[in-house]
Amino acid sequence: MRTVLVGLLLLAGCTPPSAPTPSATPTPAAGLEAAAIEAGLITDPASNDITGLYARDSDRVCIVPAATDYRIGVSIDHGDGPACDGSGTVARTGDALAVDFPAAPGCSFAARFDADRIVFPGQVPDACRALCRARASIAALSVDRLSDSASEASALRDTKGRLLCGGSG
Repeated sequence: MRTVLVGLLLLAGCTPPSAPTPSATPTPAAGLEAAAIEAGLITDPASNDITGLYARDSDRVCIVPAATDYRIGVSIDHGDGPACDGSGTVARTGDALAVDFPAAPGCSFAARFDADRIVFPGQVPDACRALCRARASIAALSVDRLSDSASEASALRDTKGRLLCGGSG
């Protein structure tokens, strides 16, 4: 009996270990996201550059680099009177945009940026009415990125044909 037990132990020691069973491993999401960013399918959320031309229907926003922070221009044209036009400055902190329109003193507010969209708050200071005619308003403006080109953004004109983001920084 002892001989059989010793033989079995020796035999167990000579058997090669079994190979691990292969299992499917999912592709990491980060790898997919990086590939999509590289292919230009999605915008890199870590990008700090807000430069670009944004639009939805007849609403337009341009943002271009300036000496400090960025210049912003807004043009809303609802036809036959209701419209808003304004140029100002914008500074980004994370997904928050500090927007200021000096031509309408007191028209300063925080907007939201999510790499492909800019959204103004539902209520803006009363001073922002100076940018608009008739019953138009810049409140709750929501525009999507059309281009990240500074030259395209610089070419945006207001309803009177004036450049909103063009000129020197």
